[in-house]
Amino acid sequence: MRIATYNVNGVNGRLPVLLKWLKETSPDIVCLQELKAPHEKFPLAAIEDAGYNAIWHGQKSWNGVAILAKGMEIKELRRVLPGDPEDAHSRYIEAIVGNMIIGCLYLPNGNPAPGPKFDYKLAWFKRLHKHARALLKKELPVILCGDYNVIPTDLDAYKPAHWKNDALFFPESKKAYKRLVDQGWTDALRELYPEKSIYTFWEYFYNSFARDAGIRIDHFLLSPQVAKKLKKAGVDKQVRGWEKTSDHAPVWIELGSGFKAKTKS
Repeated sequence: MRIATYNVNGVNGRLPVLLKWLKETSPDIVCLQELKAPHEKFPLAAIEDAGYNAIWHGQKSWNGVAILAKGMEIKELRRVLPGDPEDAHSRYIEAIVGNMIIGCLYLPNGNPAPGPKFDYKLAWFKRLHKHARALLKKELPVILCGDYNVIPTDLDAYKPAHWKNDALFFPESKKAYKRLVDQGWTDALRELYPEKSIYTFWEYFYNSFARDAGIRIDHFLLSPQVAKKLKKAGVDKQVRGWEKTSDHAPVWIELGSGFKAKTKS
């Protein structure tokens, strides 16, 4: 089974790119972030024509998350991260797909920092810590994937010094990510490629993609029940080079036997 996460940076503006990628790679489950579309503007018809069912939580202009599944039932569990009833941002959606719990997240950027936006980022992280711990206690197959807006280590940036004043690379952000992983989650890409520089995001300027001057901020965290089935992981870097594409590239994992998903009746 192939599962992917992709910050599309505008689902309608990037729809041709998204559909081309879905056709070429045919992932079984896809988590999308930064839809940048209100709920009623999600391109459901085009997604269904591509062979996918979908649930989504849209928001005008910003944020927005979705889970797609190819020919499989999606049972929505929640569309908000617990812990703050006043938080109106569309940043989290969770569902059962097959025999797994899938959490799709778009963690706050936090810039400019320090300031209120960075405070919100750290508060959101604390809520994620609590919810992730509760998910682990269920001892079920769980995946938390998406755009974490965190560069975990120096290895995850082409030029770490360039990011030292950015909230994505602040010590507090890195520590929050490490505390999350240390609960018992497996960072899929780092598990398979512990010493390799792998990037998932390249800025639109400074010829960043051509120079491969990127960062890794899109992550797959796997519960122990999923981690033991991890076979492959990678980045569809070529998508970042397509016309009118997102500044992120899709990230994917492949799981071995035992995760045959239940088809939708």
